[in-house]
Amino acid sequence: MALLNVSLLLVADMASAQTAKLISRELIFENPPFKECHASTIVELSKGKIMASWFAGPRESDPKVTIWTAEFENGKWTKPAEQANGIESPTKRYACWNPVLFKTREGKLFLFYKVGKSPREWWGEMITSTNDGKTWSKPEKLPSGMLGPIKNKPIQLANGDLLHPTSTESLDEKIWHIHLEKSDKDGKNWEKIAIENDSFSVIQPSILRYSPTKLQLLSRSRQNRVVQTWSDDNGKTWSPLTVTNLPNPNSGTDASTLKSGWQVLVYNPLKKGKNWDNGRNKLVVAVSKDGENWKDVYTLEEQPKGEFSYPAVVQSEDGLVHVTYTADRKSVSHVVLDIR
Repeated sequence: MALLNVSLLLVADMASAQTAKLISRELIFENPPFKECHASTIVELSKGKIMASWFAGPRESDPKVTIWTAEFENGKWTKPAEQANGIESPTKRYACWNPVLFKTREGKLFLFYKVGKSPREWWGEMITSTNDGKTWSKPEKLPSGMLGPIKNKPIQLANGDLLHPTSTESLDEKIWHIHLEKSDKDGKNWEKIAIENDSFSVIQPSILRYSPTKLQLLSRSRQNRVVQTWSDDNGKTWSPLTVTNLPNPNSGTDASTLKSGWQVLVYNPLKKGKNWDNGRNKLVVAVSKDGENWKDVYTLEEQPKGEFSYPAVVQSEDGLVHVTYTADRKSVSHVVLDIR
């Protein structure tokens, strides 16, 4: 009877979650100076001011692919500006990949990104700003063996340290592994936190918090499901990986913990098809209280074909939820929702 009561309470709690209300949606840019773009990230700089970043160029993996940013204020996005590139010398340059924006409680803004021929060979770099992106530091390579956050944002621990969700791909592309990296609040003193991946092929985790010590990772996988692992000691050790009931067509997700205690996840709720973009034509927002039982509350995209993928999600100071995602590789969509 006790178990039944708990189950009924959980169902009632899930039912009490409001359906997300659309506040606004627009493309961050139109008619850009590049052919393709992908892998957006988003951060709140100050109340009412948002920054987004993405990689763009002729096509993914082209050496001319660079990192771009734009800012949203007073209801408008600024013109996209290039912020980082993979130029090593006058005769050598590499593609840039997967930017990740994060601002610490102390006010330091990080823009992490990857540089290299492919995700099997890339390395981590970062630039930083102390004036909300008006000026940036020179690019800095991360310590050997450290990649930084691979797609989704870090979280800042109570002691100021940053916990970075990350992953690696083997040269033969057969092995995908997630792990964590930890740095101090200034992006120094890096260390790796290993996670036992067993037989799972998983990359690009995101971090959710449930208590001062309880964390959850949700990852993209080749198992046609979002895969999870849990920590009860603030990220020092992690449970064996398990599949959730959330579909995943081998496509990136992102998640955030809201001030209300609700968890929000943005994902493609389909299985992978024959083509690379198959399963990425629908993108939804889901919420959960416990990280196990998820409820879809808003459909961002549902098209016969096309790619709407690689979401990023944050909650701004006013409580609204901001989502950005790839819009068919031609632009980046920005959607603002009220989830209360």
